[in-house]
Amino acid sequence: MASLLQGFEEVRLIKPIGKTVMTVTASAVRFNKATAAALGFPAYVKVLVNENAKQIAIVPTTAKADNGIKFSKGEDKQTASISVKDATVIEAVTRFFEFAEAPEGEVAYQSVTGEAHQLDKVVIFNVADAVAGTMKRRGRKKAA
Repeated sequence: MASLLQGFEEVRLIKPIGKTVMTVTASAVRFNKATAAALGFPAYVKVLVNENAKQIAIVPTTAKADNGIKFSKGEDKQTASISVKDATVIEAVTRFFEFAEAPEGEVAYQSVTGEAHQLDKVVIFNVADAVAGTMKRRGRKKAA
């Protein structure tokens, strides 16, 4: 039997995951659920920056790794996007972007669609592909 299948390779089944998107504001870096799916819903990731190429990448890591940040819940528990609020990560990522003045009650953002490399477990975001916009502030309304 083994000789009959010599030279054959198993077809790897990769589920389509939709667009991987990173949304950057002055106070948070948010990744959509498809980004977590592309990386296999890791509990921790590392954020990598390439100053020359103007790219940001995220890769899965472990809780014990240096520079790992808390990321996703398990596949069945991760229902929403993931906000990273680590000050060092925000500073490193926001350096690549300029934010427009936002009207009262709104917040300026930059949104980038990433390139998912599922087999390598990495998502790369090209800063040049960013789209700017503003959105209503989320969270509790301030008491009047």
